[in-house]
Amino acid sequence: MRRGNLFVISGPSGAGKGTLVARLLQEVDDAWVSVSCTTRKPREGEVEGVSYFFKTEEEFQQLIDEGGLLEWATYSQNRYGTPKRTVQERMAQGFQVILEIEMQGAFQVREQMPQAHLVFIEPPSWEVLEQRLRGRGTETEEVIGRRLETAKLELSHKMEYDFRLVNDQLETAVQELVEYVNRFAEGH
Repeated sequence: MRRGNLFVISGPSGAGKGTLVARLLQEVDDAWVSVSCTTRKPREGEVEGVSYFFKTEEEFQQLIDEGGLLEWATYSQNRYGTPKRTVQERMAQGFQVILEIEMQGAFQVREQMPQAHLVFIEPPSWEVLEQRLRGRGTETEEVIGRRLETAKLELSHKMEYDFRLVNDQLETAVQELVEYVNRFAEGH
């Protein structure tokens, strides 16, 4: 059995985190993406324990008070967090646990679990990032502007991560991420 690890994946919106995580799951048999808790209401098609663990405000606050979350944050009046116990159980079972979370959450995780491997996914250039965000065609100019401002902040902290990966050529980026995860799973 391989040794379980925790990999925290962050980076600006449009860097390709979701695509890389999806490919990582296909390539690494013992990779598992953590399911977050949230106080928001389920959307159509979302499944309890698969999409999220849906909590009331009171239940979420109790998790915070009991130290049951590795990290948590508030977005759009809803709270989101990573359940600590589930992550620890999966690591103990030898899984490569993946958290795809924002920068602030990544640094919260590092405080609680210094052995976590923080991975920063960055676009090949600012221009490419902007093209990707606009190319989605799903967000207003105002939202794109906010995402770009957030991206500036996130990029300014990239050197605080253990591993930085430029998502320029998808296949190359996938291979580099898989190699990084496997290196720690095999105890190197």
